Amino acid sequence: MKQVTLRQLKQLALNSKAAIWAEAQSAERDVKLYLHWSAGHYGQFFADYHINIDEDGSIYVSTENFAEIKAHTWHRNTGAIGIALACCYAANPDDLGPEPPTKLQIEAMAQTVAVLCKALDLTIDGERVMTHAEAADLDDYGPKTTCERWDLWLLPGTKKGEGGNLIRGKAIWYQQNGIG
Repeated sequence: MKQVTLRQLKQLALNSKAAIWAEAQSAERDVKLYLHWSAGHYGQFFADYHINIDEDGSIYVSTENFAEIKAHTWHRNTGAIGIALACCYAANPDDLGPEPPTKLQIEAMAQTVAVLCKALDLTIDGERVMTHAEAADLDDYGPKTTCERWDLWLLPGTKKGEGGNLIRGKAIWYQQNGIG
């Protein structure tokens, strides 16, 4: 894992742009950003995700090429970037556990989304930027059915089902205020 700044993240996205768009178009869709938490500890990063965000908001990448297919979201990895918060060990749908998403992580995820969407010419919306819970609901294994995957369905200070809207709203704000 390599720690990066938002400027470095933007450059990695620009360097990967043609390749990731080609991958997405081979799947007959736009590039996607899938937002996760790792269900691990703070400071514990996984190469299944292109980007890991630690408790203090620091950003780490597991690859120099965002077109690289990673194992982050079942059947949705081609032309997609997986972004994970390093947190939520021992969480359940009613309790985010002893290591919940921090404010710094949430802000860094929103900034990451803003930067990636700008660099990759993506609209920040629920079709192109979705939480793992939202993606899982499309395949009947999310919070609306089995609740097998419910990443970011709930965040501190939100109602269940509002995590994605919170992050997308913050990402739009960051883009409108010069981050991206």
